Amino acid sequence: MEVKSFDNIGEKLYKETLENGLRAYVAIKPGYVHSYALFATNYGGADRRFKLSGKAADTPAGVAHFLEHKMFDTPDGKNALNVLSENGASPNAWTSQSMTAYHFSCTSGFEKNLNTLLEFVSVPYFTADGVAKEQGIITQEIRMIEDDPGFVVYTNLMKCLYSENPIRDSVAGTVESISGISEETLYECHKAFYNPANMTLCVAGDTDPEAVFDAARRLLPEKPQVVPESDYGAAEELLPATLRTSAVMPVSAPQYMIGAKVKAEENGNERLRQSLTGELALRCLMGRSSPFYTRLYAKGLINADFGYELDYAAKAATIIFGGESRDPEAVFSEFTDEVAGIIKNGPDAGLFERSKKALYGNMLRTTDRFSRLCSELAAGEFAGYNYLDSFNIQSGISLEDTAAFISDNLTPERLAMSAIDPAG
Repeated sequence: MEVKSFDNIGEKLYKETLENGLRAYVAIKPGYVHSYALFATNYGGADRRFKLSGKAADTPAGVAHFLEHKMFDTPDGKNALNVLSENGASPNAWTSQSMTAYHFSCTSGFEKNLNTLLEFVSVPYFTADGVAKEQGIITQEIRMIEDDPGFVVYTNLMKCLYSENPIRDSVAGTVESISGISEETLYECHKAFYNPANMTLCVAGDTDPEAVFDAARRLLPEKPQVVPESDYGAAEELLPATLRTSAVMPVSAPQYMIGAKVKAEENGNERLRQSLTGELALRCLMGRSSPFYTRLYAKGLINADFGYELDYAAKAATIIFGGESRDPEAVFSEFTDEVAGIIKNGPDAGLFERSKKALYGNMLRTTDRFSRLCSELAAGEFAGYNYLDSFNIQSGISLEDTAAFISDNLTPERLAMSAIDPAG
C-alpha cells in the first residue's frame, strides 16, 4: 500500500494496485459521518470502436450508456439500486464520453454497501427480454433529450467542431443505433471494459483503507486481463469542421454555444498542467470578475446562465462557453475583440492573481465534496495523474502561460458557434 501526504492541504491519500490491475484510492476524512465510494471504468460513449487482443470491434452508439442502465440487474432478480437504498445508501450512476461510474454515499453500513457495489458492477446479467424492455425506456429518454435546447445546442456545436471524432455524437446514441444492441453486445463490452485493470475504485470518508482494498481483492476477479485499445479515428485539424450552425426551437430567448478545439496533452502531469492553465486562462478571460463578463452583463448580452469549461475526452480537448443572449452574434464579436486585446496587451496581472486564489479555493473545497473528489481522482487515474497534485502544479503557472493559452487556442478562425433561435 502506498501512502502519500499532501501537507500543503492537510490531505492523506492511500493507494493500492491489486494483482488484477485495479487501482484503488482511499482519501481518509477523520470525523466525517458520511462516506462515499465510486467504482469507475475507463469506458464511455466515445469508446465504440476498439481492439482487444488484436481483434477489432465496432459497436453501436450508446452501448456504454445502455450498459450502465442494465448493470443494476442481478441474477437473483433483485435490482442493485434497491438493495443499496434498503441498506441506507444513496446510489446512482452516470456515463460520459470517457467514463462510466457507479457510486453511493451513506452514513452507516459502508462495508456492506461497498460489497454490493463491487459485486453488481463486476457480475453482468443480461437477457433478451431485459434488453428489449430497456430499449423502449432509453428510446423515450433519447426523444426527451432531443427536445432539450441545451442538448441540441451542445451536440450541434460538437458536430461543428469535429468531423469524425465520436464525441460529436450523443452518449445515449440514437433510437436507430440502440436498436442494434443485444445481450451479446453488452456481454462483449462488459468483458472488454469492465476489467479491473481498466477500472478504478475511489473512496472518501472516515474508513479503513485496508478494509476497502481487502473487499476489492475478495470480490473482484483475481487475474489481470488485457486492456482494450479504443480507436477514435484519425487526429483532426484544430480548425472547426464548420463555423456556424443554427436551429429553431420553442425557446423564450436565443441560446448559443461557442467552442474551440485544443491540442490535448496525452497524459500525466502535462495533461493536468494544461487543464489548470486552461481553467485559469478562461477565468481571466470570461470569469465573473472579468471585464468581458461585467461589460456584457451590463449591456444585457449575457446573464447568470453564462458558463464555460475545458473538457477532455477521446484524445481531444474542447473549450466550450455560452448561455442565453438576445444577440449571440454580438457576444461572438465582443469575445473576439476581448481576445485580440489580451493578445495585444496581455491579461490583467491583478485579475490573474485573484483568479489563481479563486481556483485554489475551489480546488480546496473539492477535497471536502466527496463525490467531486472521487470523480476527479478517477479522471486523473485514467489520464495518468493524481488530482491532489493540482495544488503544487497550479502554483507554477504564470501570467504568460495563460496569455499563451488564449493566443494559441481562441483566435477567431478557431471558433465555431451553435445557436438556437426562438420559433416564430
